[in-house]
Amino acid sequence: YINSTRLPVIAVDCPSGLNVDNGRCEGDTVQAVYSYPLAAAKIGMYYSPGREKCGQIEVVPIGVPDDVWKQFNIKENLITSEMVGRLLPRRKPDGHKGDFGKLFILAGSTGLTGAATLAANASARSGLGLVTVGCPQTLNPILENKLTEPMTYRLPDVGKKGFLALRGLGEIRKKMAENDAVIIGPGVGTHHETRELVQRLVSRIDKPAIIDADGLNAFAKNRETLAGEHPKLILTPHPGEFRRLIDEEFPDDLNDKFNLVRQYAKKYNSVIVLKGSPTIIVDTDEQLYLNPTGNNGMATGGTGDVLSGIIGSFLAQGLSPLDSAIAGVYIHGLCGDLAADEYGVRSLLAGDLIEYLPDAFALLEITEE
Repeated sequence: YINSTRLPVIAVDCPSGLNVDNGRCEGDTVQAVYSYPLAAAKIGMYYSPGREKCGQIEVVPIGVPDDVWKQFNIKENLITSEMVGRLLPRRKPDGHKGDFGKLFILAGSTGLTGAATLAANASARSGLGLVTVGCPQTLNPILENKLTEPMTYRLPDVGKKGFLALRGLGEIRKKMAENDAVIIGPGVGTHHETRELVQRLVSRIDKPAIIDADGLNAFAKNRETLAGEHPKLILTPHPGEFRRLIDEEFPDDLNDKFNLVRQYAKKYNSVIVLKGSPTIIVDTDEQLYLNPTGNNGMATGGTGDVLSGIIGSFLAQGLSPLDSAIAGVYIHGLCGDLAADEYGVRSLLAGDLIEYLPDAFALLEITEE
């Protein structure tokens, strides 16, 4: 009856009929315009089809003391603008570019120079001091034409075919040592030499690093290398890439799915950013962070490269892997929401997100104050 009235509905706590544990609609479910969960967010409100029933969501505090929350050992957390505002790297008034981080991005192959471009430009727009893209030497002229602020660095390629060659291993390690953080993977392709190069780099990595896209695919048949000893990494798979990393299917149950990601975060000593709707972040201590920003207009090629660039920028500026992931994922989605307000979800391009980074930072700095 309520839905048939066509009147705006405000749901207190959650829309009637919604299972807040898993997002499923148990029979007829009220369609709300606004939902106000009491005390804390309910995880099922962020998963379809429940997400569509909630409208705009705003948590209403009701004065539950912090020590009460601690008794429940809650491991699921909602990322908020206040949380991200506090995480933003501080900038010294007299700072120079060397103070704001140096990032090396190993990226690009034939047909995929756009991935390198998006990651580099996103990192440069996120407060980074210096960014360098290491690319196959035959593609360097293309990237020099595409990039203005980011620098490029020519690396040996496989027979001038536009794929990173294994013989560049030593040179890449030297370049990584000169930087504060590394991104490995955007658009590097799946050539067998490049896969082996990535595996060898990660097996002896000693820098804060993000492994993304084809960088992750390099471990699909050599997962134990990823499980070896290394500093804590950030892995940014979409569901397909994650399945290749674990060689098993996702369970249907939401809690089982969360626990599976927790299992592999520990196994790979990594913060796992599992991209999706919503994106979740899981640390090795089993804490899970759910991101409320973003929209389906971001389901387009290149948005993952933008995300890696933003996270990589924060990592190079000195944030921890977890904090870099939390801030990067939230801001990435916020940029998508701001761009959708301007263009609509049908017309979004990955590059639009980069253009809205200044607006996103401005909003978060207001929140911080």
